Amino acid sequence: MKPLVIIPARGGSKGLPGKNIKVLNGKPLINYTINAARELFPDERICVSTDAVEIRACAEETGLIVPFLRPSELAGDTASSEEVILHAIDYYRSISLGFDTIILLQATSPLRTAQNIHEALELYSEDMDMVVSVKLTDSNPYYVLREEDDNGFLQPSKSQNFTRRQDCPDVYELNGAIYIINLESFEGGGFKRFTKIKKYLMDKRSSIDIDDIIDFKLAELLKNGNYE
Repeated sequence: MKPLVIIPARGGSKGLPGKNIKVLNGKPLINYTINAARELFPDERICVSTDAVEIRACAEETGLIVPFLRPSELAGDTASSEEVILHAIDYYRSISLGFDTIILLQATSPLRTAQNIHEALELYSEDMDMVVSVKLTDSNPYYVLREEDDNGFLQPSKSQNFTRRQDCPDVYELNGAIYIINLESFEGGGFKRFTKIKKYLMDKRSSIDIDDIIDFKLAELLKNGNYE
């Protein structure tokens, strides 16, 4: 495997402004992901993709080189992960770095470890499209999720005759922590064309994904152990 590790970290965040470099237990949030990646991959294969000078400077304080700033058209809410990946691919091809696998690590998953990444890599093979990290969902659609019908009445999202939560099939939720992507599959049509996807199951603690201040405070509690 020849990986390119991409850590996307844009400057704008409405849920928690400045979250990617907000200090979590003494370290900027993005550092947790950089450090986990560095335990497994050399620096030349780790790309922090950001549009923000502040995030670039913060990442480079770790000694990692951030060779470009993402263009403004890839910095807004409408920019997709696919566009960010393609931009990084173009850059690293332009400097003749060979790679066949994309490893996408969100900066908002500070409790995801190098061991998690290693275990996910162990599941990956070239005959699949992607390995993606998941957790068991708290909101099982067979049991607790409801949708409104045409008359405005709530109906089960999935109609099944389960009377106990324990009897429902397991349902998995993407936790945003790890994506191991087959480059050939990705360039053959993007995520929507993927059919061969394997899960890497993570526990609820490791799956914390920081989107707002509540998530951030929970991560602080878990990081320093003050949660009993």
